[in-house]
Amino acid sequence: MSLDVSPALLEQAERGEVDEAAFVDCVRTSLPYAWEMISSLVARLKVDGGPFADNQTPPPDEQARGQLLRALASDAIRGALQRHFGVRLAFQNCHRVAVFPLEASVDETLARFTSVRSQLLNQSPELRDC
Repeated sequence: MSLDVSPALLEQAERGEVDEAAFVDCVRTSLPYAWEMISSLVARLKVDGGPFADNQTPPPDEQARGQLLRALASDAIRGALQRHFGVRLAFQNCHRVAVFPLEASVDETLARFTSVRSQLLNQSPELRDC
């Protein structure tokens, strides 16, 4: 299971509209490693500026790696996180998460980061089975 959904949130979903803030809180509590990773990158981007902030340190264990994968592979979760933090998220391998501001001035940098070339250059034997 990807998220620990409360009965109240599940009831909301069954009725129709879901409060996005409640969904984001569910993501925060269900995927704490992924939440902290993205939160810290957003904070670093705000403090340091620049075109993006990224993480290049592999997660400490498979549980943490799984949280990143679940957060970034789900369109609903990823979209909610992007709206909540006001950033665009990018993902390479099983650990390299990057946050980009919404500004059009970084579109070229984002395109390079998410390109096939960058994906290939970011490979390493240590990460083969991640």
